[in-house]
Amino acid sequence: MQIKYLAMIQARCGSKRLPNKVLKDLCGKPALQRMIERVKRSRCVDEIMVITSISRENLPILGLCSGMGVRVGTGAEDDVLDRFYQNARLLEPEYVIRLTGDCPCIDPGLIDLAVSQMAADADYCGMLSETFADGLDIEIIRYQALERAWREAEFSYEREHVTQYIIHHPEIFKITDFVSPTGYSGSCRLTVDEEEDFEVVGRIYEHFLNEVQKEDFNYQDILAYLERNPEIAALNKMYHRNEGLERSIRESAVK
Repeated sequence: MQIKYLAMIQARCGSKRLPNKVLKDLCGKPALQRMIERVKRSRCVDEIMVITSISRENLPILGLCSGMGVRVGTGAEDDVLDRFYQNARLLEPEYVIRLTGDCPCIDPGLIDLAVSQMAADADYCGMLSETFADGLDIEIIRYQALERAWREAEFSYEREHVTQYIIHHPEIFKITDFVSPTGYSGSCRLTVDEEEDFEVVGRIYEHFLNEVQKEDFNYQDILAYLERNPEIAALNKMYHRNEGLERSIRESAVK
C-alpha cells in the first residue's frame, strides 16, 4: 500500500550551540522520543522516519529509533536535501512532512490541520508568514516537488535547508502559506537551540506531565501557560528566529 504522508524528522547529535540536544532528558525520556510520540498522535501521518547524517556520533539516534520501532535513514552531513530525497525515494510517498528534531513541542493537531488546508494541487505548504510560535514548524512537500528540487537546487543553503529552492521559486511550484487560525504567536520561542530554550521547554513539560498530568497538551495550552507565566517565556527572548538559515544564505556558494 502506498504511503500518502511520510513524516521525516531531521535530527543529529552534532549541534554546535547545544550538543546532543535531541537526546537531552525531557521529563524522563530523550527529547527526540518525546517528539516522535507526539507526531504519532497525528491522524494523517502514515509513517515516521527519522533521518540523520552518516556520523558515528549519531549512532545513539539509530539506537533510540530501533528501540521505538521507528524507521531511520542516513545521508550526507551538509546536503540535507539529498538526505531527504534519497530516503524518501525508498518509500515514494505522495507527500513528505518535514519536521526538525529540535521541536519537542510539535502539535499533532497542527499537522492534521495543515494537511487539511493544503490545496489539492499545491506542491508545498508551510508557515511562511511565521504566525505560529518558532518550534511548531511544519512543511508539507509533494514528493515530485522534492524530487525536482533535489535535481535543480544549486546553492549550498538550498541543499542544507531542504525547501529553500521550492520557496524561492513560486513560478515553478504552487505554494500555500499555513497561517495560524488563532492569531499571531510568532514571537514565542518553543524550538530548542540554546540552553535557555531547553529550560523553557523543560518547564512546559514539567507543568503538563507532572503538575496537571496532561500528556496530550497542544500549542494553545502552551501559549496559555506562557501567558500566565511570562517570566518563563522571557528566558529565551534574546534569541531570534532563523539564525542558522540567515547565516547559511550569507555564506552560500554555488556547488
